Amino acid sequence: MVDYLYDGTFEGLMTCIYHHYKKERAAGIYEMSNYQQSLAYPSEIVETDILKAKTVSDAINSKISKEAYISVYYCYLSNDANKENIILEFLIFAFKYGKNTMNFYTHEKVLPVNEIYKRVAREEHRVLGILRFSDIGGILYAKYSPDNDISVLLADHFADRYKYEKFIIFDEKRKKAVVYADNVWEIKENINIDNVEFSSNEDMIHRLWKQYFTDLAIKERKNIKLQFQFAPARYRKNMTEFI
Repeated sequence: MVDYLYDGTFEGLMTCIYHHYKKERAAGIYEMSNYQQSLAYPSEIVETDILKAKTVSDAINSKISKEAYISVYYCYLSNDANKENIILEFLIFAFKYGKNTMNFYTHEKVLPVNEIYKRVAREEHRVLGILRFSDIGGILYAKYSPDNDISVLLADHFADRYKYEKFIIFDEKRKKAVVYADNVWEIKENINIDNVEFSSNEDMIHRLWKQYFTDLAIKERKNIKLQFQFAPARYRKNMTEFI
């Protein structure tokens, strides 16, 4: 058995799963940048192979289910420190039980993936409702700091919503952004976006929005606990009505 080390991409993770079945069983799978040498097992760096990754992805969809594939992908996008090995254990179980896998909802190999999927999906839906864009010289710009790496999950929604616009969604925690223009979006990594200059009307729009938010709130009906459920404190620094 061997510890497989990958580059942090989903395709790299799927390549490790391929090696587990076709080369040598994995004791564990770890992102290279986070790996601490094991005394129990040797390690091997796995070079990402798109074709091998596609083979595994296709097998998950066809031999298990599309639901299982989506759950695995959402788990990969999570901030769970042990996500790679949760996925590995899940897939070992799932390739054995095939299309019945997701019926074992509370099984110890399935439940962690289901719970992580729900956690990531909840954040995705929450951010879809609270993400705020500003105009920077004709480009819509939104900055946020999600718990999980969900930018790729937002891209299609906003590309459809703002199909005739140009926009950037910047994840300041991970230094990555969704960049959209002319019906095409892509993920840019290892970038910094500082000193953003808003359009001439943007400050006024911010003030009007904050005033609207204040006037809308009826003091007697104010529910702080409910507000924090819909807009937790960690998101508020990038929301116009709280700035």
